[in-house]
Amino acid sequence: MSRLRDGGWILPASLCVALLLGLLPLPETLQPLRPYWLALVLAYWVIEAPSRAGLGLAFCVGLAADLAYGGLLGEQALRLVIMAFILQRFRARLRFFPLSQQALAIGALLLNDRIVSAAIHLALGQPTLPWHYWWAPVLGMLLWPPLFLLLDALRLGRRGD
Repeated sequence: MSRLRDGGWILPASLCVALLLGLLPLPETLQPLRPYWLALVLAYWVIEAPSRAGLGLAFCVGLAADLAYGGLLGEQALRLVIMAFILQRFRARLRFFPLSQQALAIGALLLNDRIVSAAIHLALGQPTLPWHYWWAPVLGMLLWPPLFLLLDALRLGRRGD
C-alpha cells in the first residue's frame, strides 16, 4: 500500500493510458501518423526506473498490446523487447544526454522499430506498410520531450505552482 502512496501507480497507469491512446480511433488520413505511445512510455520507464521496467515488462506490455490491437500475437512484444534491450544497453549514456539529443536517439529507436515491423511483415508475406507510415517515428521524436517532462513531473511529484 505504501508503494501506491509513493507514486507506484504511475508506471501501470501511464502504460494503460498509452495502450488506450493506441486504441483511439483516428481519421484515415491521420492513422499513419499515430505515434507508438507504448514504446515512448516504456522507453521513459526503462531509462528512468530500470529496476521497475525491463525486458519482462516490455514483453508483458507487448503481449497485452497484441491482444488489445488484434495484431499478430507476439509481434509488438518482440518489438518492445528489442527496444527495451537497446535502451538498457545504452541507458547510462542516454540519461545524461540533453532532451534534444535524447529525442534524436528515441527517433532512431522508433525508426528501428518500424524496420523490425517491416521485416516481420515481409517474412510472413504480409503487405508492407505504405511510405507515409514512416513519418510516425518523426512525430514520436517530437513528442518525446513533452512526454518525458510530463512523466518526470508525475514520477517525482513536482507541482506546477
